[in-house]
Amino acid sequence: MLSKLYSAAIFGVDAFMVEIEVDIHPGLPSFNIVGLPDTAVQESRERVRAAIKNSEFEFPMQRITVNLAPADIKKEGPIFDLSIALAILVASKQVEPFLFNEYLIMGELSLDGSIKPVNGLLPIALMAKKMSKIKLLVPKENAKEAGIIKELKVFPVNSLYEVIEFLNNRISINPISVDLEEIFKLSETSLLDFSEIKGQEHAKRAFEIAAAGSHNIIMIGPPGSGKTMLARRLPTILPSLTLEESIEITKLYSIANLLPPDIPLVTDRPFRAPHHTISNVGLIGGGKTPKPGEISLAHNGVLFLDELPEFSRSALESLRQPLEDGIVTISRSLSTISYTSSFMLVASLNPCPCGFYGDPVKACTCSSSQIVKYRSKISGPLLDRIDIHIEVPRINCREVMEKDFEEDSFTIRERVERARKKQRERYHKDSIFCNAQMSKRQIKEFCNIDNNAKNLLYKAMEKLNLSTRAYDRILKVARTIADLEESKKIEISHLSEAIQYRSLDRKLWLY
Repeated sequence: MLSKLYSAAIFGVDAFMVEIEVDIHPGLPSFNIVGLPDTAVQESRERVRAAIKNSEFEFPMQRITVNLAPADIKKEGPIFDLSIALAILVASKQVEPFLFNEYLIMGELSLDGSIKPVNGLLPIALMAKKMSKIKLLVPKENAKEAGIIKELKVFPVNSLYEVIEFLNNRISINPISVDLEEIFKLSETSLLDFSEIKGQEHAKRAFEIAAAGSHNIIMIGPPGSGKTMLARRLPTILPSLTLEESIEITKLYSIANLLPPDIPLVTDRPFRAPHHTISNVGLIGGGKTPKPGEISLAHNGVLFLDELPEFSRSALESLRQPLEDGIVTISRSLSTISYTSSFMLVASLNPCPCGFYGDPVKACTCSSSQIVKYRSKISGPLLDRIDIHIEVPRINCREVMEKDFEEDSFTIRERVERARKKQRERYHKDSIFCNAQMSKRQIKEFCNIDNNAKNLLYKAMEKLNLSTRAYDRILKVARTIADLEESKKIEISHLSEAIQYRSLDRKLWLY
């Protein structure tokens, strides 16, 4: 007898429906799975066999063929265990076939028939909503993840036996209910605050502008000047996540198996700070079993690269396309996968290997060739994609000890949120939400400047030898400064401040 059920699988950040077809007919006992299954799917034969027997059902000693359609896409992971087991029970006439027609079924089986959690339930739930498959049978441990999508009926199940009992109306299971407001209330309160940073007013101002427009920023300064403190406090002044942004982040964390079972939705902006020894795959994503990398896990949040020149040159160069497009594309021989990666890049570095080039207190011990080699790891095209460049000098002890009042993160965040609100209103007809995402057309429309400002910008372009990409980014930053000052027009003072945030790359790299 032939049976057909429906499950789902992940491809990139999206899900697709998988038909589970099982055919059982007389012959020498065998159990074969076709449809490009990987090792984990092939191993499901033993899990399914044991789970059926230990759930008080009979495993058919006949020729069993399982087909996973579409057959041209590789199927990975143990997500099909539950649906394969149920399809075998239907094909062997131990369960009525009509019971499963309305359901999308996912779950890994233990040998005793209990159901374990699986990755990627949120993207599967979003796909189910589009395909009008409103009923889902999912593992109880991460059912809340799928329950975020209100239009679905998500039934949490513990075991194969419980699924059969439920579908035969011998027990009742209530669909999972998720209170999104309550989840957002549980958002973590950071123990970090900008008020803890003494001095560095210029750097704080630059970080406020970066947060207001979602601009990339790079800091250069000696050890102990506060670069890492500034970077780690950036999330405290960023606007709260919207539900749409939270869902985008949660999809990536679910696929990467980084979503805790008790947290169905990511409600805090990510802050990722990988070590400089990270591989290209770890940073960008991919691998034998493709997974999102650090740049995707920082989506809608912050990617902090401390000691930037210590990262491999190839890893840094691989950031160029994601910084420009907000998406990373990984091409393999059999497929091409894309992951969203719209993040704020925050980078820091010392001015030289010893860290004290140009320091007024401590003398630099590096040779000219060492400094040139150190800085050459960061290419011009990468710097061009970073909107704000700032110097973070050493602060003196008197300033640290005597300054009592510093503006806190809450106050700065209020200004940032007002500026972001203006940007959302400005771009409500477009598919962007902040100034950093403006295209050339939008720059031309929203970043008009008068003749005096144009003359200033042209002079800066010539003197600093800036590229056309830098020209666009100066205008984007100027637009953000105007938004912070609640000005409809970009004034010459806004443009002047934006230009000064581009001067360090030429001044310091043309050594």
